[in-house]
Amino acid sequence: MKKVIIPLISLLLLGCGNDPLPKPKGYLRLEYPDAKYKKTSIPLPFTFDKNQMTTPVKNIKSSGEVKGIDIQYPSMKATIYLTYQKIRNNNLDSLLRDAQNLTQKHTIKADEIASNLFENKESNKYGMLYEIGGDAASQSQFYLTDSINHFISGSLYFYAKPNYDSIYPASEYLKRDIKRLMESLKWKE
Repeated sequence: MKKVIIPLISLLLLGCGNDPLPKPKGYLRLEYPDAKYKKTSIPLPFTFDKNQMTTPVKNIKSSGEVKGIDIQYPSMKATIYLTYQKIRNNNLDSLLRDAQNLTQKHTIKADEIASNLFENKESNKYGMLYEIGGDAASQSQFYLTDSINHFISGSLYFYAKPNYDSIYPASEYLKRDIKRLMESLKWKE
């Protein structure tokens, strides 16, 4: 009987360890190459530097006085949509309100919306960059204007279900590209 009891007690003592804990979810570590920029040559009244990893800007959509271009990042499944409008009949307030309302529509899913004022008096550029945190459809919204003739608004969208943790590295990378776009933009007239 001792031959049976001693091994059973030994097994019970060895088997009484810590309960197994599930491992936390892991995410891929995404790293992107250093950005290399090139000045665009597009038939619009402005130029800017764009990342060379984007597809060439070809799609210039026009609807009356509103023109738009898409800057696509195929490897990230993301697009920056730019819309250009000429300021007419003192409609700057209306254009600003529309751009700000578009950003505010993301408050339903956003954890936070941080606004960063952009101003460069020497280049006659004034604008705002909104960084949207959380599972919102767009992670960045922005606009630029010279307050007299030109108005540009932009939005960053991913072709994926919004999951802030998953797209965070790509979102941060593209925010740097948006900042470069805003800083390098030059009005042609």
